[in-house]
Amino acid sequence: MDSGRLSDVLDATYTCLIRYGVRRTTMDDIAAAMGVSRSAVYQYVRGKDDAFRQLAGRLHTQALTRARQAAGQDAPCVQRIRGVLAAKLDLSLHLIGDSPHTAELIDSKARLFGEICTEFTVELRKLLAGLFTEAGAADADAAAEICVALVAGLETAPNGRHLLGRAVDALVPGLLPPAEPVGHVSGTTV
Repeated sequence: MDSGRLSDVLDATYTCLIRYGVRRTTMDDIAAAMGVSRSAVYQYVRGKDDAFRQLAGRLHTQALTRARQAAGQDAPCVQRIRGVLAAKLDLSLHLIGDSPHTAELIDSKARLFGEICTEFTVELRKLLAGLFTEAGAADADAAAEICVALVAGLETAPNGRHLLGRAVDALVPGLLPPAEPVGHVSGTTV
């Protein structure tokens, strides 16, 4: 399968999603957006639902790749956590901002995309829990869940992207073990 042509199909699917939403988009709309026949589109997707699932999968995979890159950086833990959360927030804000219809792609209750959204969030929680474990957090899973909830709140804030750094800087240190005071060695003060 030609991945370039599949990418074109998914780009056309996104264009139609912006205009019409999932329900009102037809395979003819996708074909017209590409400038090809409907039968040409069927060479790359089984139908409209498949096109939308693959589109959602592509967007979530790209965001997860960015999150993994952020988690793997040689940087302080708080910065890496901020990068993971930024990947999720950027995906959400991008989709929420493009059209009232595009937010459907991040709806974990949606019939077509729910599983993709849920798997994405599970993977983000694993990345975050790993970072919190590495930093010595007492309950890394709870810390990861709190961070995911933080991003969910910022998705609806007017300046969510702008607030992310400050929110992470305020929240994450409270989820990590306290730092040893300077000059403190094994229970004695130097």
